[in-house]
Amino acid sequence: MELIIKIIPTLVLGSMLFFSIAIAPKIFTVLPNEEAGKFVRSVFPTYYMYNGIQYLILTILMIYLGKTGDILYLSILILILFILSNYVLMPQINKSRDINNQKRFKFLHLLSVVFNFVIIVSSIILIILIN
Repeated sequence: MELIIKIIPTLVLGSMLFFSIAIAPKIFTVLPNEEAGKFVRSVFPTYYMYNGIQYLILTILMIYLGKTGDILYLSILILILFILSNYVLMPQINKSRDINNQKRFKFLHLLSVVFNFVIIVSSIILIILIN
């Protein structure tokens, strides 16, 4: 179980970096904007769900094994950010886009970028603390 605790943050970090650096920018260079938007809108719930489930498993394992302190708190923070991103932020981003409220869309999109950045940095810190 200790190995799973070490692997999950690394898997999530790798998938997030790959999606952020390789996939997301490429989508908007290959597809027309409208199609790219539809594609991204369909991918993000899976992205957040997949990574969130991994952090849910990680958090449960840590609690089960009696892990406390910063590693547990970071795991919980990341899990909460994935949940907020998927179930609060993404629906609001989509709604803002649908009603063409660009100001709100830009703010919420920036907030989602900040959430992702915090998750990435927190995952790096978590990997360092676990190892």
